[in-house]
Amino acid sequence: MTIAKIAEQAGVSVPTVSKVLNGRADVAADTRAKVEGIIQEHGYQRRTATTASSPMIDLVFPELSGEWAIQLIRGVEGVLRVAGVELVLSECGDARRPRQDWIESVLNRRPLGVIMVFSDLDPDQRAQLEARRIPFVVVDPIGDEGDDVPSIGSANWNGGRMATLHLRKLEHTRIGMIGGPVETLCSRMRVDGYQDALRSTGIAVDPELIRAGDFSVSGGHREALALLRLPERPTAIFAGSDMQALGVYQAARELGLEIPRDLSVVGYDDLPVAQWVGPTLTTVHQPLHQMAELAARLVLDLARGVTPAALRMDLAVEMRIRQSTAPPVG
Repeated sequence: MTIAKIAEQAGVSVPTVSKVLNGRADVAADTRAKVEGIIQEHGYQRRTATTASSPMIDLVFPELSGEWAIQLIRGVEGVLRVAGVELVLSECGDARRPRQDWIESVLNRRPLGVIMVFSDLDPDQRAQLEARRIPFVVVDPIGDEGDDVPSIGSANWNGGRMATLHLRKLEHTRIGMIGGPVETLCSRMRVDGYQDALRSTGIAVDPELIRAGDFSVSGGHREALALLRLPERPTAIFAGSDMQALGVYQAARELGLEIPRDLSVVGYDDLPVAQWVGPTLTTVHQPLHQMAELAARLVLDLARGVTPAALRMDLAVEMRIRQSTAPPVG
C-alpha cells in the first residue's frame, strides 16, 4: 500500500494523504476519517531512517517539573535504557492534552509508542496514533479511560480511605480534605475514600471541609488557609498530594499553629521531600517508580505485538506514618 494508492482509494489527492499522515490540522474531519480508516485497514507504515536507527518512546506530562515527574522519568528511563530505546520528553501544559503540533511531531518521528502521564488524548489524536499502529499507555488516568485503553494507576480510593482512617484512629473528628482538580479521576477517588472512611466510623461528611486544589504547594497553601480560618477549624487535614501538604505546613506557620500539636497533616505520594521537612510528613506511599516501569514495559510489549495479560493495572498503596500526625489536644 502506497500513499498514491491510499489517495486513489479515498478519492483525494496525494498531498491530502500526506497531510493526514503528518497530523496536519488543515484537513476536513470526514476526509481525515476516511483516510485514517484506509491507513488502519491496510496497515500502512512509512519507514524512515529515524524509525530504523533510533527507536524511541514519547513520555508526555502536563508539566515537566517537580520530584513527582522526576520519579516517573527515572522509572521509564531505566526500562528503556536496558531495551536500547531512547526517551523523548514532552509537556502539554494546563490543558492536560497535547497540542496539535505535538501530534504532528509524533507522526513525523514515528516512535515505538507513547506514555501519557496524568494527561489524555482527544479522540482524533487517538485515531491518528491507532491508524499508524503507535501504541499508547496512560499513567494515572485523568478520567475513566475505558477497558480498551492500556493504563497504569494506583489504588487511589483505598489510599484516601487509609489516610482518613489513620486520622480517625487518632480520634480526630473534624478532618479537612484538600483534593486535586475535580475533573481528575485520582482526586475524585481519594476524596471518595476519605468520605467512606468518615461514614464508616460514624462521622457525617461536611462539604465545608472539602476543598479542590491543584496538587501544587500554592494550591495547598490557599485551600489550607480557607479551612483553618473557618469558625470551627479542622484539627487535621488530609492533603491529596505531598506538595499540597507542604502548602498546609506553610499556612499553619502563618497562623501560628504547630504541627502536629495544633494540626495533624497527611500527604499523598511519599516523595523524598516528605522525609526532609520538619516534622517529617505522614503520607500515603504511591509506587510512582514501579508504575513508570510497568508503563514502559507495557508500551514496549504493545509495540512488539505482544498481548498483555491485563490492559489496566492499579498498584497497592501503603501508609508511611511519621511525625506530622498525633491525637488532637483536648
